Parts: sequence; C-alpha cells; structure tokens
Amino acid sequence: MNFSAPVANKVNFTSLGCPRNLVDSEVMLGILLKAGYEVVQQIEEADYLVVNTCAFLESSRQESKEAIQSLLETKKKEAKLIVTGCMVTKHRQEIEETFPGVHYLLGAGDVEGILQAVRSDIQGSQIGTVRSYLEAGEVPRMLSTPKHYAYLKIAEGCRKACAYCVIPKIKGPLRSKEGSQVLKEFKALLQQGVREVILIAQDLGDYGKDLFGQKKSEALVKLLRQMLEVEGDYWIRLLYLYPDEITDELIELIQQDARICAYLDMPIQHINDTLLKAMRRQTTGDEIKAILTTLRQKIPSIHIRTSLIVGFPGETEEQFEELCAFVKDYSLHHIGIFKYSKEEGTPAGKMSEQIDAATKERRFETLAAIQQEVVEELYASMIGTTVDAIVEGYHPETKLLMVGRYFGQCPDIDGQILINDGRKVSGFGKRYRVEITDSAGYDLVGRVTSALDAPSKKSERSQRSKFNLLS
Repeated sequence: MNFSAPVANKVNFTSLGCPRNLVDSEVMLGILLKAGYEVVQQIEEADYLVVNTCAFLESSRQESKEAIQSLLETKKKEAKLIVTGCMVTKHRQEIEETFPGVHYLLGAGDVEGILQAVRSDIQGSQIGTVRSYLEAGEVPRMLSTPKHYAYLKIAEGCRKACAYCVIPKIKGPLRSKEGSQVLKEFKALLQQGVREVILIAQDLGDYGKDLFGQKKSEALVKLLRQMLEVEGDYWIRLLYLYPDEITDELIELIQQDARICAYLDMPIQHINDTLLKAMRRQTTGDEIKAILTTLRQKIPSIHIRTSLIVGFPGETEEQFEELCAFVKDYSLHHIGIFKYSKEEGTPAGKMSEQIDAATKERRFETLAAIQQEVVEELYASMIGTTVDAIVEGYHPETKLLMVGRYFGQCPDIDGQILINDGRKVSGFGKRYRVEITDSAGYDLVGRVTSALDAPSKKSERSQRSKFNLLS
C-alpha cells in the first residue's frame, strides 16, 4: 500500500526497557517511514512523539511515567503524543488519569496500528487481546542500532511462572516465530550488512515448545543449525537462556562453530535452594553450579552474564552470605544485580517477611562491591592478551578514544574496550586485532594492532580455545 507523504510528518521515538521493546519500536519506525514520515532527534521539532514503555518493575514504570511527562512538557503545543508498550497493556487507566494530554494509546501487541494512531484526528486507543507483538511476514522494520549489529526476536511471552515476575501477565503466554520466518529475517539482516545478530526472547530455551512440543532447547538447537548453514562471517549471540535449558547438544553446537559467541546470558537469580524454590525456579543451587562447571570444562572461553536478586521475601543474612560466596567463587564476567521489587499480582508480592528498603540497599551495595573485585581480577588476567574486536566508533565524550567490543561483551549492557590507539582503524563496524593493555572499572583498555580478515571457522575456533580467562 502506498501513501503520499503527510504535511506534518516529523516523528520522534523514545524506546524504553528491553531489546524486545526496541525491536517493536523499529517495526513502528519502519511502518511510519514507509508511509512518508520523517524521524527527527529533537523533541521540539516533532509533530508526533511515540514512547514505547516498560512495566516490568516499579522503577521501570516510574521511568516510563517520567518520560511521558517530560515529552508532554517539551513538545510543541500542536504535537501529538502516542504512548505504547507494556505500560499501556497493564496500566491503561493510570495513564489515562495521570496524563490526559496523551493523544493515543497503543497496546504492546498492536504495533502495526501505529499508522492509525498518528493519523487519528481525535484521542483514542487500540488495545487488543494479544499482549505482545511478534513480527511475521513482510512488515517493514528500520534498524535503530548501529549498522553492524541488530536484535532478532524469535519468541514473545513466557511459559515460566517465577514468583516475582509479572512478564507472563504483561506479555501473555509463549508464542514462537516459525523457523522459516526467523531464517528470512536473519538473511535479510545479513544482507543489510549486519555482522552480529543477537537472538532474543523471554527465554530462548523455550523457543518452539508451543509449536512443536519439544523438550529442553531442541527447537532452538535445530534453528541455530539452520542459521549456521548460511555462509558468512558473522556472530550470533544468545540472550536469556535459563540454566535448565542448557543442554549437551547446545554446548556442542557452540563448541563446533565459533560464529556462535561463547557468551550466554543465563538468569540465575539466587543460589540458595530455599529461595530458589520460593522463587519457583526450575533449578537448585547445585544444578546451577554443575552447569557452570560443565560450560567451563567444554568451552573454556565461555563468558556468563547473569541476573541476581537481593532482598527477596524471607532472605536471611546467611542466605545472602551464601550468594556472596558464590559470586566470589564462580567469577562471572557480568552480573546485573536487582533489589527485589514487590509487584502486584505476583505470588512473591503476597509473601510475608518482606525485606525493608535499607536492607535491600545494603545487600545490593555489598554484592556490587564483591562483583567489582571479581571483574578487576578477571580483567587483570586479560592484560597482554590480544582479542578480535569490533571497533564501533568514537567515544561519546572524546574523539581521542574509540570504543569496541570482543565476543565477551554484549552491546548496551556490558562494558567496552576503550581504544587509545586506533591509528590502524580504517572504518567502524569492522573487526580488528586489539591488544589489551589495561582495565578501567567494567571497561578494558587496548590498542588496535591490525585489521582482521574474515577468519575461517577452524582458525576462529582455535583462537577461542586459547582464550581461557576463567578460573
């Protein structure tokens, strides 16, 4: 369908929350660009402002509300504000009552209604029964990430029932994308010049269970094998794989093909068995430790990112100390630490023995300090080594530095390599050999030694097998 360009056609986007939200924002952006709209960075210039909200935690909802208020105060008088995403699906009434100046509300599952939302002459809403969006077919999408990496959402919703989490209520049940559609999108991204494809879902290991009824991560492994049949020099990165979904078959596949980054985002949440059971997690502390040990034995260079919760209802000092000891002993490269958030409608929200805010804060700061020491030790072991890294651009604060990432660093959430000698860099978004010379907090420091020609799978596996930074 072709549309003539509208007279008032400048759009500004704000995307909050997880990468899955970002993909939805990119689809809305693509639909509007195809219809003749123009994206602008300055809020004051926009005729339409779209904010894609997050409602995962109280802090997320507060950030969303602050963004809406700021846009209402900053936009020009005649500009229209469209609010979409999880806040709309879960907290529609609150938005309507708090922000009467919002022009249109669009549910998280109603992404393709964005054109109707901006074109509506009157205030309105479109909030369907489907609570999450999963692109299928030829829907436009305009990447907002740097051209060398992109997110590929392969499933939405969640079949888990963790006691603290509202995601199933917000996003609905698991819905997986057909493998043929994933492959089509994967190939399209590569054709656009993307060289790092980051697979995302609420839990990648559950991919396909709603379609095929398979157990563990069988459907994911099959999908990855099909993706790896596509020739090319690229990375595939896996985000959000629960410990119980990491199988021997998946580990073997990562071993076999270095195009799958030796990096797993594996949410653990805690290590104490009593708390894990109260959280309704599917693994025990010993099982978590066993899978970490197996991963390190079979993939010595593996980097693990995880998330941990402090202050869950009933957490004792002894249980917290057990968590601290685990972080010290198992030396994970990346940890996101969260203070437990009491969420309405969750089993944990109804539990007695809620932990006070001061205790949560103290435990948060204690665990963060321990993790800082772990990272300093891990990064000290890297000084003098050379890694393959994507040089992404200049440092946002100075052109005297460049920034890059090696396979152990995921964009947006992990640290970077601060490059203080980039004289051999001929272009951004390409891979180079980088010598690590120092560390700075959660960042590494290095210098580019040479450009990197596309390595064969065999040579890249060999390099990775020597890159053992784990205890």
